[in-house]
Amino acid sequence: MGRVEPEVLEAIEEGLEKAYRGLVRAFRSKRALEVPKVAYEPRRYQYNSSVILDFLRRSFAPEGDKVLAITHVDLFVPRLNFVFGQAECPGRFAIISTCRLRPEFYGNPPDEALFLERCVKEAVHEIGHTLGLRHCSNRRCVMAFSNSIWDTDFKSAELCEACLRELTRYLRVHGKPLP
Repeated sequence: MGRVEPEVLEAIEEGLEKAYRGLVRAFRSKRALEVPKVAYEPRRYQYNSSVILDFLRRSFAPEGDKVLAITHVDLFVPRLNFVFGQAECPGRFAIISTCRLRPEFYGNPPDEALFLERCVKEAVHEIGHTLGLRHCSNRRCVMAFSNSIWDTDFKSAELCEACLRELTRYLRVHGKPLP
């Protein structure tokens, strides 16, 4: 959604499949979407991610695969300064933004490897929510809440054992055992 480099999409595809042990099969939509203008909040110079999720719900068939939108615009939800992403929990739709994942956003030199690692972590995190996972108290788990970029950098791109067990239970209830 918007301007996203192919390298970001490739890294996220690989990261999702690795983190979810092949359960998630990532693929790119053939249609690129524009960021909905109605989501823009001019007083904040940001886009409301809840409005974008509503747009995604209206834009895709009512049933089917999970949908992860990846955008370059800065996101927020009311009462928070920003979000790296947002998802239905559980549900189908999620979004992440690459804007605040770039080291340059914080005045640091570009670091492509760090940037892509951050993108993967946020994608795995938001897809985890769509699969019914809540925030984890283990700060190293990918499902830990990231209040800052330092939280994102500290956590891994993998589910902790407790979240993996929770995911397995969730999938068993929904008829999809973890490979």
